[in-house]
Amino acid sequence: MNLDITRVRSCFPALDQGVAYFDGPGGTQVPRAVGQAVADTLCGGIANRGTVTAAERRAEAVVAGARAAMADLLDCPAEGVVFARSMTQATYDLARALAKQWGPGDEVVVTRLDHDANIRPWTTAAEAAGATVRWAGFDPVTGELTVDDIAAVLSPRTRLVAVTAASNLLGTRPDIPAIAAGAHAVGALVHVDGVHLTPHAAVSVAELGADFYACSPYKFFGPHHGVLAAAPELLAAVHPDKLLPSTDAVPERFELGTLPYELLAGTAAAVDFIAALAPSSAATRRGRLLDSMRLVEAHEEQLFQRLLDGLAALPGVTLHGAPGRRTPTALFSVAGHAPGAVHRHLAERQVNAPAGTFYAVEAARHSGLGDAGAVRAGLAPYNSTEDVDRLLAGVAELVGAR
Repeated sequence: MNLDITRVRSCFPALDQGVAYFDGPGGTQVPRAVGQAVADTLCGGIANRGTVTAAERRAEAVVAGARAAMADLLDCPAEGVVFARSMTQATYDLARALAKQWGPGDEVVVTRLDHDANIRPWTTAAEAAGATVRWAGFDPVTGELTVDDIAAVLSPRTRLVAVTAASNLLGTRPDIPAIAAGAHAVGALVHVDGVHLTPHAAVSVAELGADFYACSPYKFFGPHHGVLAAAPELLAAVHPDKLLPSTDAVPERFELGTLPYELLAGTAAAVDFIAALAPSSAATRRGRLLDSMRLVEAHEEQLFQRLLDGLAALPGVTLHGAPGRRTPTALFSVAGHAPGAVHRHLAERQVNAPAGTFYAVEAARHSGLGDAGAVRAGLAPYNSTEDVDRLLAGVAELVGAR
C-alpha cells in the first residue's frame, strides 16, 4: 500500500502556490484542518480554564484533548505532557530546574551532533551550578554518533545526558535505547531532542528509554510551540520556579502563564491528521498513528533514495554524511557555489531548500562545514516525485549538467 499523495497534497493550501517545499525540517506546511481548528478555537468563545462557564469548560477540553493527542503520538502518559512556548524554552526551563540539584563534581554530557537547543541550555545550567560539561564527539565523515562515543564520557558523576534522536543537520539517528541504557547504568537521566525524529518515525518515549523527550508540533503539521514529555512521577520530583498562585500540580507547574489554547487545538488536529494518513482498522488513535507512520516512512524512503541518487550523479555535488539509519534529510554542497547562493538559485525556481547550519553549529563545525553550513533538502509526507525532480533539475542547471 502506498501513501495517497494526491489526497495528502490536496489538504495543504500552501501547495497551491506551486512551490516545492524541502524545508520541512525547519517547519512543515500546515493542512487546512489544523488552521481551521486554530480559527475555531479563537473565535468559538474561550476563557481561562475552569468549570463554571461554557467558555471555561471549552478551554479545559482543548488542553485535555491536546495532552491526550500528544500522549498517543509519543506513547506516553497524558499527565506527563508539558506545553511550552518552544522546545528551546522548555529545555532551558527544565535545565534550570534540574541544575538546582547539581554542584561541583557533577557532570553533564552533551554531544557535538545536537541542535544548539539541546546543548546550550545544559552547558549554561551546568556552569551556573559549578558542574562539569563533557562533550561526546561523532564521526565527522559519516555523521554517526555511537554508543561508544557516549560511553567514553560517562562516569558515576554523570547526572544527565542530552542527546538527539536524529540530527536536524545530517539526519543521522543514534541508537537512543542503547545510549539511554548506558546512561541509566551510571545513574544519569536522559534528555532526548526528538524534534527532527518525530515527523518521520513512530515514537515511543518508553521504548527509547528517554526520561525527558522534547519535540515541536510545527515540525509535524502543527502550530508553533513546544512539547516536553516525561513520566509524571519524574516531573513531580522536579521543582521549577513558578508564580505563587499558580498550581503546583504536574504537569501544570511547568507551564508558565496562560496556555495558547488555539495552538493546542491545532496540535490535536495535527495528530488526528497524521492518524488519518493511512487506511486503518485500528481501534485506537495510537494504532492508527502507527499505521500512518509506517506508510509515511515507506513514502519518504522511496523519495529520499531518488533524491540521493540524483544528487550523487551530478558533477561537483558533495553529499554530507554516509547512508545509514537516518531521516530523509539530504545535506549537500555544490563546488564553486556558496550554500546561500544555491539556496537563492533554487528559490528563484520555486524550490525551497535552505542553507546554513540550522542551529546545529557544533555539528557543522565538527563536520568541517564551518559556520556557512550547507544546503539542506528535507522531505515531508506531502513531497512528491515531481518535487524531487524539480530540485534535481535546479541543481543540475547550476552545475551545467543540463
